[in-house]
Amino acid sequence: MADLQDDPQNTSAIGELDQPSPPPAPEPPQPLDDDGLDRARALLAAHPVADGHNTLAKALAATPWHDLEVGESALDTDIPRLRAGGVGAQFWALTAEPDGTDPAGTTLERLDRIRSLIASCPQWLRLALTAGDLADARNCGRIASFLGPVTAQALGDSLGTLRAYHVLGVRALALGPGTRWTEPGLTRFGLEVVREANRMGILLDLSGSTEGTWRRTLDASTAPSLLSRSAAASLTRHPLNASDELLAELGAHGGVCLVSFAPEQIERSGSAVSVRDVADHIERVRDVAGPSHVGLSGTYGLTTGAPRTTGLEDASCYPNLIAELLDRGWTETEIAALTWDNLVRVVRDAEFTARATATRRAPSSATIEELDGP
Repeated sequence: MADLQDDPQNTSAIGELDQPSPPPAPEPPQPLDDDGLDRARALLAAHPVADGHNTLAKALAATPWHDLEVGESALDTDIPRLRAGGVGAQFWALTAEPDGTDPAGTTLERLDRIRSLIASCPQWLRLALTAGDLADARNCGRIASFLGPVTAQALGDSLGTLRAYHVLGVRALALGPGTRWTEPGLTRFGLEVVREANRMGILLDLSGSTEGTWRRTLDASTAPSLLSRSAAASLTRHPLNASDELLAELGAHGGVCLVSFAPEQIERSGSAVSVRDVADHIERVRDVAGPSHVGLSGTYGLTTGAPRTTGLEDASCYPNLIAELLDRGWTETEIAALTWDNLVRVVRDAEFTARATATRRAPSSATIEELDGP
């Protein structure tokens, strides 16, 4: 090539140079520097992660013998990884598979499994039922453990079952499709579920819900809702991801979108999904919903061999994401809102709504047959 460049009269070379050249290959992600990671870890020590979705309860069924306190190589979540990742609060998902034959039974089994885990690790985990429990656990160096969400199918079309879950500690309900009162949109019985959840302080999770459901929920609910495992649909089309319209409405109603790390929800180009891609989704959600309405959802709780996002392979990897955001110019205040403050505010607001509602609304005795017909 040096000879061609040195000889301007070489016409054969000109023809070759006129041909369009292939686009350059994308540069591989650069390793994060130690200073950035050290700063990220320091920030997480002061502002830990309140994570919105971990499916460990399901994974434990496939791992009959485990030692989460010492460390478990067959899983991406254990106590050492959670502590290394700076996790201070965790929602333990109890969601049953949509095509399961006994969603209530599956939910109760997973609830029992997580409650047993919490009881077996009192020096690391603490059951959280209120916003006050969140603060107490954090002050004691424990990981506050919230139970939920459970799926709408697990209610069995019964408000009494919803109340029973609340007594057992459940604090989030997913209103995704799969019941006759959530699709194609929220019915009269569905609205009664929303009111009853508000009365008890159960958060309403709109991840994957139909437009008819999320619109009526946001209009009817007196407490903020959440998206426990969504990302920006404008960047990646996926059934669990949220449109800009939903994100804007969620923000306007005081809710929070907890951005998923799941590679299938983040992938855009067919190449390996990285920390940068997750950060892109976080910034898109922040831009549309608002900085007070974005949080984190690692969607961990998987067994070895599951698809992974590069740099966010397990629950110890949150510092990698925080370092990436710091490199993009995020301030400590913005990081604190993302990791802890926004989700904690939603929990506190739902609790406040429940206290305000309790004196005005008795437990509902309505049935689906009365409100929606046989």
